[in-house]
Amino acid sequence: MTSNTAPTGSTMVLSDKTAREIFENVMVSPTRKAFGFGERMAIVNVDPQKAYTRPDLYPNTAYVTDPKQMEYTDQISSMARAKGLPVVWTHVAYMDNAADAGIWGTRTDTPDSLQNIKYGSERTEFDDRLNIDPSVDAVYTKRMPSAFFETPLQSFLVWHKIDTVVITGGSTSGCIRATAVDSLSRGYRTIVPMECVADKHESYHFANLTDLHLKYADVVKVADVIAWLDAYKGAE
Repeated sequence: MTSNTAPTGSTMVLSDKTAREIFENVMVSPTRKAFGFGERMAIVNVDPQKAYTRPDLYPNTAYVTDPKQMEYTDQISSMARAKGLPVVWTHVAYMDNAADAGIWGTRTDTPDSLQNIKYGSERTEFDDRLNIDPSVDAVYTKRMPSAFFETPLQSFLVWHKIDTVVITGGSTSGCIRATAVDSLSRGYRTIVPMECVADKHESYHFANLTDLHLKYADVVKVADVIAWLDAYKGAE
């Protein structure tokens, strides 16, 4: 018989495990079916720009989780491009007066603040370890967390008949999560290769990877993406 009495105490699960430990447990013992790879993939590289990838230049904003992140990102992007699959790069940049940053640009005002990543500045430049082909790769400037928000990304993916979106970049807890949620919401199989995303702190990083894997995306090894691309034959 069902009770009509609402619970009076918290039902939230408590744990003394770290975010990394919880993530590792989830990956070892999955409780949900994977979305899996579809028929056509796009690589969406979210904000691999110097403001976020070069702690030697910008120690207050940049972060490194896997030291080979840029290498892996470049590898899967090059593989996709060689197979005729679309590759997308986004970076954030704002007007001199930061009017296009909106309310997001009002919480702090230091040289490292988000709204002070100006058009044409070194902070907006893509990491030098990445090989971008402007003749075929889509390059978008975005101003909010999701790569889908007020960019042509959705139209671009539709034109290329994409059903699977692989997301790389940073931060895991910010723009990666926002892009992944928007990707799933638009009906895409969403893949996050764990070696290709990064964050400032392991707690933020692993807590969000756990949540993404349980709800919105398949968090996988980059080797899984490489294997899919290697096997992809395209239109024959």
